[in-house]
Amino acid sequence: MKASGARLSRLALLTLAIAGIAVFFALDAGQYLNLDYLQKSHVQFAMLYAQSPWPVRAAYFVIYLAVAALSLPGAVVLTLAGGGVFGFGWGLLLVSFASSLGATVSFWVARFLLRDIVQRQFGTRLVGINQGLEREGAWYLLSLRLIPAVPFFVINLAMGLTNLRTWTFYWVSQVGMLAGTAVYVNAGTQLAQMHTLADVASPTLFISLALLGLFPLVAKRLLQSVKAQRIYQPWKAVKPKNFDRNMLVIGAGAGGLVSSYIAAAVKAEVTLVESQKMGGDCLNYGCVPSKALIRSATLAHQMRHAGRYGLRDTEPHFDFKALIGRIQNIITEIAPHDSVERYTALGVDVQLGHATIINPWTVEIALHDGTTTRLTARSIVIAAGASPVVPALPGLSETGYLTSDTLWDTLAARDALPAHLLVLGGGPIGCELAQSFARLGSRVTLVEASIRVLLREDPEVSELVSASLRADGVTLLTGHTALRCEAIDGIKSLWVKHGDDGQPVAIPFDDLLCAVGRRARLSGYGLEAIGIPTDITVQTNEYLQTVYPNIFAAGDVAGPYQFTHTAAHQAWYAAVNALFGDFKKFKADYSVIPAATFTDPEIARVGLNEQEAAAQGIAVDITRFELRELDRAIADSATQGFVKVLTTAGKDRILGVTIAGAHAGDLLAEYVLAMKHSLGLNKILATIHTYPTMAEANKYAAGLWKRAHQPETLLQWVKRYHAWRRGH
Repeated sequence: MKASGARLSRLALLTLAIAGIAVFFALDAGQYLNLDYLQKSHVQFAMLYAQSPWPVRAAYFVIYLAVAALSLPGAVVLTLAGGGVFGFGWGLLLVSFASSLGATVSFWVARFLLRDIVQRQFGTRLVGINQGLEREGAWYLLSLRLIPAVPFFVINLAMGLTNLRTWTFYWVSQVGMLAGTAVYVNAGTQLAQMHTLADVASPTLFISLALLGLFPLVAKRLLQSVKAQRIYQPWKAVKPKNFDRNMLVIGAGAGGLVSSYIAAAVKAEVTLVESQKMGGDCLNYGCVPSKALIRSATLAHQMRHAGRYGLRDTEPHFDFKALIGRIQNIITEIAPHDSVERYTALGVDVQLGHATIINPWTVEIALHDGTTTRLTARSIVIAAGASPVVPALPGLSETGYLTSDTLWDTLAARDALPAHLLVLGGGPIGCELAQSFARLGSRVTLVEASIRVLLREDPEVSELVSASLRADGVTLLTGHTALRCEAIDGIKSLWVKHGDDGQPVAIPFDDLLCAVGRRARLSGYGLEAIGIPTDITVQTNEYLQTVYPNIFAAGDVAGPYQFTHTAAHQAWYAAVNALFGDFKKFKADYSVIPAATFTDPEIARVGLNEQEAAAQGIAVDITRFELRELDRAIADSATQGFVKVLTTAGKDRILGVTIAGAHAGDLLAEYVLAMKHSLGLNKILATIHTYPTMAEANKYAAGLWKRAHQPETLLQWVKRYHAWRRGH
């Protein structure tokens, strides 16, 4: 009975709201809510108000409340009318309460009609939003009210779908809209006095119009100041009067190196703190050593298949120590680019030790020589990176495991490859290393819980890489869940199960490599002590600021991407905003982020792929060029792969590109440039590409798009023209 009554009440309320809106438009009431009508009727309204002040005030209040409650157009003109008819004092009073009450009615109607349905349907997705509103609801709503980037009626309706309390919504709206209402009411007092063009030159009117434009900026600064004071209040007593540094950077990976480089380049005093190795994960454990290994493995593969190039197949023979020595030499050769000496010469104060944030401006550094020092800085950049995820598998610690961080030192202490390497994880790291070790001679088994490797890529990409892995001898077990590890009589095994109904099977191994992802480093350097929120990463805003406006985060620790080039990209924003944010802040731009997986064939992507476009319901045109059609690919016996371009339906605007094949990562750069600067496929087609190169694949893909979108009707007329020219 209660449910039935609630449904009837909702139906009645919905009917009433629709009827009110219908009457508004049926009577063409909008004609009375425009500036021209206001100016023409100002004298009549003023006379009516002089004769019957209270009835006019009451009627105005009710009309304004109804317009706000039903989200009808004309609230701005009504606000100006309030100033023009009632003057600033009464106008502000009437508009302020009518708008807040009307907004609350709109909020309540949306809640009564739709909230339960929305929460039921999307409750799991709205958990974070509801929790955030419970924690910071008043501040969040206040920021929207003070800086009206979103129309107020949208805010009213959207907030009604959340769990925000009605009283909180009302009083925040009352306070938050007051300043903006005052500006508009004041402007109304001046606009109503415009009778001739000469009135436009009125200084008072100029000031009122200027306030309309400046108000959002002033309000934004004011809100930021109030929030900052609130956040820093517990630390007010320890804030330094003078600072040792302009910036202090924690972590000397890609994000930290670029941040400190920029600070030094603009002559700021900057300290860079690194607890382990300069260059971070990429130089020492990730990109550099893995790509060096891939190159050696690729050469071994080419020797083994030399017949493809008209030579004799040759089984490669190598000294494992020499192979690992080459990797170490490459790291050593690149290391000076990221060294203490180089950055010191650039003007960076480099400190090797463990940094701990003591308060929003102070960092304590436990130096490697055993001493401790403290430095204060106006801003801090957290660039602590990420570490490998180790799954909670029973028995894993007992059998032992490798990660990308421990792999290289472990191999350096050995004389031979792992006889049987088990790779846990079918993402980019797992696929790259599995293929490389298989090509060098290890038996390799790759276990992946998902139905295919490289799950974020299109299925055809996964199939291409899977086929290549199997061709290189990798035993590929997709859809297999790891259960536990055990060691019996010196034989180590991983127990896995295929699907939900499969029987557990033991896979023996000599070494197990965990490649199931990387996790941001969030603990051990003071975030918890000063209350910086973390989830999967350090929580930041669009300017890469944490909850403390002077503390920033960049790179893997900030997310959402875990790429070296993204860390460097974010570092620019973090450094510039930290040093010059009082004048101008820049929002981090993630619109065009490239990525590459260095398997053979290489996989490179930017923007949307086909499965993402389908999931998001985005209509696209798909253009695919096969590398087997490219002269240079044929000459290099590298015809495996394709270029696939997604464009806006019917247009040449590039939404995303996936390239599979030799040098895919290099070929992608042209599309990254095109997307960044809004250049379409027609521009790529019109660009001269050197012959014969792999880069011509990009031009040929553009050509295929052009042929698929050629103007058939026009071409028929052109055909007739040529026939006429021949005398037919």
